[in-house]
Amino acid sequence: MTIDGVKTIGLIGAGHIGSQVARAAIASGYDVVISNSRGPETLTDLVSELGPRARAGTTEEAAAAGDLVVVAIPVKAIGAVPVEPLVGKVVIDANNYYPRRDGTIPALDDNSLTSSELLQNRLRGAHVVKAFNHIYSQQVASDAAPPGTRNRRALVVAGDDPAAKAQVAELIDGFGFDVVDCGSLAESWRIQPGTPGYTRRMNAEELTAALAVAGG
Repeated sequence: MTIDGVKTIGLIGAGHIGSQVARAAIASGYDVVISNSRGPETLTDLVSELGPRARAGTTEEAAAAGDLVVVAIPVKAIGAVPVEPLVGKVVIDANNYYPRRDGTIPALDDNSLTSSELLQNRLRGAHVVKAFNHIYSQQVASDAAPPGTRNRRALVVAGDDPAAKAQVAELIDGFGFDVVDCGSLAESWRIQPGTPGYTRRMNAEELTAALAVAGG
């Protein structure tokens, strides 16, 4: 079952998480437009594998086509995320900050901002929601389970717009996971690399407890 008003999901980033979210989206009945930094022609094999509900595009085309858009790229690359096509849209931030890969970003190093706030600052007119950053890509498929399943795995959402978080929570539930609300984007550090809930398979109760003790 798809979310009302969302027919197409745009993906900026076609790596491990981006490609697995695309697969989950198609399985849930959405069309996808997937992009990467190297150009649509490099995604021919992936699109062929994903089937007729998928097409490749530029990052601008994915941003424009998506009723909801997922950003799954290195934090150092968020300057390449198009701004205008995302105004008014819900944007899922699946990114993590890894200084070894991304270089040093002072605002993240001194904890004055979270990586999701950094993306929100760029995408002033969009509604950024943190999600899918704390699950190994292959587990998006392998750990999915129907609602009501005992010990169903839970995933976090964090964001500053309640309606946007509710929409992403509905998407995640449709993909096969319970949802735990972590709070605002400023609180999304509670599920960043190195925290108790990061990449661990937990049900909603366990994940809620892990978020509470993060940083303690």
